[in-house]
Amino acid sequence: MHDHATDTFDVATLVPGFRPPPQPDPADASLPGAAARLAAADARMRHWRYPADGPLVPGSDRHADASCRMFRETFNPYRPAVLDWPVLAPAIRARIVALPIWDIAVQTEGKARLRMAAYAGTLDEPGMRDALALNAWEEQRHKEVLSRMAAAYGIELAPEPAPPLPRDREWAYLVTGYSECIDSFFAFGLFELARRSGLFPPALVDTFEPVMQEECRHILFFANWAAWHRARLPFRRRVRFEARVAAVWCFLAWERIGLARAVDPRGGAREPDNNFTLHGAQSVADDGIRLRDLVALCLEENDRRFAGYDERLLRPATMPRLARLVLRFVLRFVPRFVPRPSRPFGRRR
Repeated sequence: MHDHATDTFDVATLVPGFRPPPQPDPADASLPGAAARLAAADARMRHWRYPADGPLVPGSDRHADASCRMFRETFNPYRPAVLDWPVLAPAIRARIVALPIWDIAVQTEGKARLRMAAYAGTLDEPGMRDALALNAWEEQRHKEVLSRMAAAYGIELAPEPAPPLPRDREWAYLVTGYSECIDSFFAFGLFELARRSGLFPPALVDTFEPVMQEECRHILFFANWAAWHRARLPFRRRVRFEARVAAVWCFLAWERIGLARAVDPRGGAREPDNNFTLHGAQSVADDGIRLRDLVALCLEENDRRFAGYDERLLRPATMPRLARLVLRFVLRFVPRFVPRPSRPFGRRR
């Protein structure tokens, strides 16, 4: 079921005054210089530096300005309807269709856009409100990209229930933001693993690459919003905020443990699996990969994707720190794991 053509979600309903950024006309793709313009937009998305010298102190007006300007000025104006989904060899297409990620990926983007737009509507600071509204709009675009990919390759998506408007909008945004920090860290490594293994051929990598780098921008903005927001709170409210952040991490850990247990060890997924970034390695690497090597690859890709942004902006730190600790103390003797020869995790119906 592909609903990208009938999806009526509008960020402006939750953030009055928001206007979507200009989008390229599909006809522009055939005009002279189109390739050069796309390459320039891609470079701008990956490299950015705040023009003023000096530190960016969390909570300061300069820090807020740098965070918001980074997000606006690195915007990539690609249009999902213009993306060219390459023809795949039957065997590669069958493996991609069988990956147990598509339903939850599309639904996750739908929840993220709603939660981000809902929280943006509560903010008084214009720059942060506008940047977060744009973030919600980009999540909407990710959802459309995934839906169009599913339509192009015949991937069947489960019916998508409409997520409810969150009652606690700050909590919902925190859950979404920290969840993206976890999932993006592993997704960066798995995307590179899929490229190296040939599961994602070069043409498909090129088509999907902007979405991956946008996720890097999203969590970079979230990390700096969290630091800015935390620094501006009075002591009592800051203690409450830190308690909420700790509760979010506990909730996310429990959620992922519970969902991991829901995966049928014989190959069938009984419940939607939010752990697709972890379990997907078994579907991506033909010859298997040591867990230690996978974690090291995720760290390498995480560092590479953030390298082009101003080093004064804060990076999401929890997952890289945990990964380094795990590499140092836990995974020295973990054996190679090999994908199952039959359908990995099965297709949900």
